[in-house]
Amino acid sequence: MGKVYTKLLAGAMTAVMGLAPFTAQAADEGNVEVQLLFMNDLHGKIDYESSEKDVNGDGVEDSVGGMPYLATYLEQREAENENTLLLHSGDMIGGSPLVSAYFQDEPTIEIMEAMGFDVGTLGNHEFDEGVEEMLRMINGGEHPDGTEGYDGMNFPVVAANVQYKDTKDLVIDPYTIEEIGGQKIGFIGVVTTETPEMIIKTGNENVEFTDEAEAINKYVPELQAQGVEAIVVLAHNPAFQEGETITGDAAEIAKNTDDAVDVIFAGHNHVYNNGLVDNKLIVQALDYSRAFADVDLEIDPETGDIVKKSAEIVNNIRGDVEPDQEVSEILNKYQEKVKEAKEEVVGNAAVKLDGGYAARGEVGDNALGNLIADGMVEAMDADFALMNGGGIRDVIDQGEITFGEVFAVQPFGNTLNKVELTGKDLRKVLNAQISEKYGPDVSVSGFSYTWNGKTNEVVSMKLPDGSAVKPNETYTVVVNNYMYGAEDYRLAELGENMVVGPNDLDATIEYIQSFDEPIIYEAEGRISEVTAKADENNGKDQSDKSDETTSDETTDSKANDHKYTVKSGDTLGKIGAKFGVSWKKLAEYNNIEDVRKLMSGQTLSIPVPDGNAGYEVYLVKQGDTIGKIAAKYDVNWKDLANYNKLANPHFISIGQEIKIPKN
Repeated sequence: MGKVYTKLLAGAMTAVMGLAPFTAQAADEGNVEVQLLFMNDLHGKIDYESSEKDVNGDGVEDSVGGMPYLATYLEQREAENENTLLLHSGDMIGGSPLVSAYFQDEPTIEIMEAMGFDVGTLGNHEFDEGVEEMLRMINGGEHPDGTEGYDGMNFPVVAANVQYKDTKDLVIDPYTIEEIGGQKIGFIGVVTTETPEMIIKTGNENVEFTDEAEAINKYVPELQAQGVEAIVVLAHNPAFQEGETITGDAAEIAKNTDDAVDVIFAGHNHVYNNGLVDNKLIVQALDYSRAFADVDLEIDPETGDIVKKSAEIVNNIRGDVEPDQEVSEILNKYQEKVKEAKEEVVGNAAVKLDGGYAARGEVGDNALGNLIADGMVEAMDADFALMNGGGIRDVIDQGEITFGEVFAVQPFGNTLNKVELTGKDLRKVLNAQISEKYGPDVSVSGFSYTWNGKTNEVVSMKLPDGSAVKPNETYTVVVNNYMYGAEDYRLAELGENMVVGPNDLDATIEYIQSFDEPIIYEAEGRISEVTAKADENNGKDQSDKSDETTSDETTDSKANDHKYTVKSGDTLGKIGAKFGVSWKKLAEYNNIEDVRKLMSGQTLSIPVPDGNAGYEVYLVKQGDTIGKIAAKYDVNWKDLANYNKLANPHFISIGQEIKIPKN
């Protein structure tokens, strides 16, 4: 059966950086060939399946993902080289769907053991339930919600930069040495130092994360003293790639670590990476079992050092292999146990509900975040709600909504907390969640706000009726206990009179069940980035001005291209379809030479029609209806709806483009 794979960086980078797949070149005589197979960021999605188009650049829609299928790919690769090790770089559990989370993520470990994993490291999500539970997952011990006789992981998990605050002792071993083909390879693990900002405080009070590069450099000499010259780092740290250039934390680690380090397996930001930084190979393979990496090494048996290295990223396309029988049986066993609960219908969605972090751009909110935040307000009878983007783990597809789907969206079992905040302190909380690198984080309910993309500060906050949020007035705000306990959000610091509410999942399900008709939610401009020019107040507090107005003038769309931030899973085809632009035009407009190399976080300019088009573009603003817009331009509202092919003319969202015919 033929193997289907994607060679990242294509021919140009292969020529420049020498990253052709190892199978295309003969090993130097006498060198030992070693194969490292790798995956990252599974998040317990052992049953993952997604239909994705153009995975291999062929325009075909394929079904991808799933551990039974990935197991077969890995078995095929291992059959080519007996000197093979299977690795991961963390976040293999946590934020998991029902089939794994219902049993304390132990089904994921059972499958990993069946697949023969050899070494791994920690991600931030391994700390979701505290250090003690993380250690139980590694070392074994029964849990009330787990499986009978759980005995831990049968492979080493290493982390050189995770230590106890009081004793400074490492929580787990910093490295392990694996001997294969008569050669020693040292594996050092590290996890991002940003972990404290992403984990719950309870159970993690006595743990700290030290500088990754310093930790690696500390143990390189220790490995060398034991005769190890081939050194590999498993780093739960992000990397970003644009063409041949890799940036991000993993790249900085490469620049600042000992030259004895040969390979860095990255993770955390769920993208493709395959390139060199400081002669260190950096590799990452998407997420959720959608892909894996195959890194081929040649080791000089005289010196024990790696003298050649290359990588390819392989997509897990279901149609090209049969699922592994053993892994399938394990998965089926747990699927059967959760089947009844998972398939319970709790509602219906008229449209697909996407979610996740808020984003940069004129319309920065998302449908699912809005839905969840609205449900939080309803559950605790509050004025406002804030929902962290990292707590929205999946999407809800169009059609029947099942308990399993909602569980996959909110799997952490958080509780709702209601606090009192003044408008002035709410502004401080919002400013705290805007990242200079990524933009805003949280979804909101009960108000909308604009923020300055230059200063990363809130410009204005408005109530649904258009009036301003008052700086000195006190409002009730609902968050989850994770947000309340995370220092960076400043909620425990600034909030008063905290009240504990229901489980967040229960609140969302109850809200979904309150709808008599299929749910329609869209991004509607609750969060909107403004340019420095548009922000005449330069980010200064104007929330006490209740007479703020919004211009109704249309935008010169050619002079003001829309900006779109690429998300995981995006293709030029998907983005082009979203904005009514052909993917070829989009590629040309953004000078993209290889249309398969979109990176999460990359910003694209979206061309919009100029004045010579047969229409002009109006951007929907708060309070608009299709009737009001039609009246403004003296056209019939039905004609306008038909002209724009609106499926439901009674539902338009803030920031949506409405084409106004010129004749």
